[in-house]
Amino acid sequence: MKKLIFILTIILANINISGVNPIESIPLPKPNQLKWQEAEIGAVFHYDLHVFDSTKYSQNHNRITPIADHNILNPKYLDTDQWVKAAKEAGCKFAILTATHETGFGLWQSDVNPYCLKAVRWRDGKGDIVRDFVNSCRKYGLSPGIYIGIRWNSLLGIHNFKADGADEFAKKRQTWYKSFCEKMVEEICTRYGDLFLIWFDGGADDPRSLGPDVEPIVNKYQPDCLFYHNVDRADIRWGGSESGTVAYPCWSTFPTPFSHSNKTDTIPDYNERLRHGDKNGKYWMPAMADVPLRGANGRHEWFWEPGDDDNVLSVNSLMEIYENSVGRNATLVLGLTPNADGLIPDKDLSVLRAFGNEIKRRFSSPIAVTGGKSKYLHLKLNKKVSINYFIVKENIKNGEKIRRYRIEAKTDSGWMTVCSGESIGHKRIQKITPVRADQFRFIVEDAIGQPEIESFSIYACD
Repeated sequence: MKKLIFILTIILANINISGVNPIESIPLPKPNQLKWQEAEIGAVFHYDLHVFDSTKYSQNHNRITPIADHNILNPKYLDTDQWVKAAKEAGCKFAILTATHETGFGLWQSDVNPYCLKAVRWRDGKGDIVRDFVNSCRKYGLSPGIYIGIRWNSLLGIHNFKADGADEFAKKRQTWYKSFCEKMVEEICTRYGDLFLIWFDGGADDPRSLGPDVEPIVNKYQPDCLFYHNVDRADIRWGGSESGTVAYPCWSTFPTPFSHSNKTDTIPDYNERLRHGDKNGKYWMPAMADVPLRGANGRHEWFWEPGDDDNVLSVNSLMEIYENSVGRNATLVLGLTPNADGLIPDKDLSVLRAFGNEIKRRFSSPIAVTGGKSKYLHLKLNKKVSINYFIVKENIKNGEKIRRYRIEAKTDSGWMTVCSGESIGHKRIQKITPVRADQFRFIVEDAIGQPEIESFSIYACD
């Protein structure tokens, strides 16, 4: 009788009694947002003049104190192929380079910014690290992105987008700086082919106030590029910390088309919304979880520093980060640190390779997998096995529809719930206390519209 009731419940749950879709429309990802989520892991390479000064990085100092001699930049063995191959071995599908950061120095042959690689003796002033980087990305099959820092510029005295001072001279410099930034963005957008992402560090602010009007430039020259971000628009959102993890649940939708803005003061619990998203949000804006690889033992270093080799995160730490970022419907961005020689250090290379291999070892071979457009999926095995991981993926091309679910296993004591949750999105990885069973079922308890499960898979990972 109980079995009959359960079957009837499942049948009724999959029937739309009214015959009307409960929602007229839900947010859907743009193709570049879908590519972002399907990538799962990317890398951001931080490189700037202070990598070469042999001292610990100090953000406050670096933002206000110009580098005394830009000719300290001298990466004798610079090899962007090595950088990108290291990212690929970790499982990265895209890579981002800081073309300019807080010093204001440009890592390309700029005709707009004289404070760039044209001004150094390295490679006779003809080097172009941005060019080398995007070429390496394309060579090894990673999508290239560029990070542009305009919020701070220690050489020009720009602090939080603002030119120092309140007199007429400062106002003129502010107007000039906005135009200067726009011209740099146009150079980046027009010289290096199609870009996956342009990331404005701290945003590009408000074009109606202190910020440059960069969004139309990106739209014109890089129409398929992810834009992150200004006060009006963000195609992705920061997940609320630099721990590499996001809170759960983590929805791909958001209540506003912007993620950081002077408009956010009116939005209740805004920081929590960054962490969790909003299941009822009207805009598709998936989460980013970023973390520096050199983040162990209390360190948190986005740039290479001397004597920091013992502070590379372990593979176990990275796997925990992976499960709490990618496994919670976010895209993980690892901060990698080329050194003063122009190379990723050996310790970092070893850990990145081991991390990529461990992801494959754990999750490349499910014991069983199924999927479909249903509120109920059933896996039946030939024998009992001990399971400790589930992975569920929605077909997010058609939006996030599942609101609540549970997973059950049929043990010697009968059917039992082994885990439950809310958001799934691109991927939900759930680790459970090992359970031995020969049948498993995935049950949607609440959804908007017809659930579309791309896959429901089970794993035994030692």
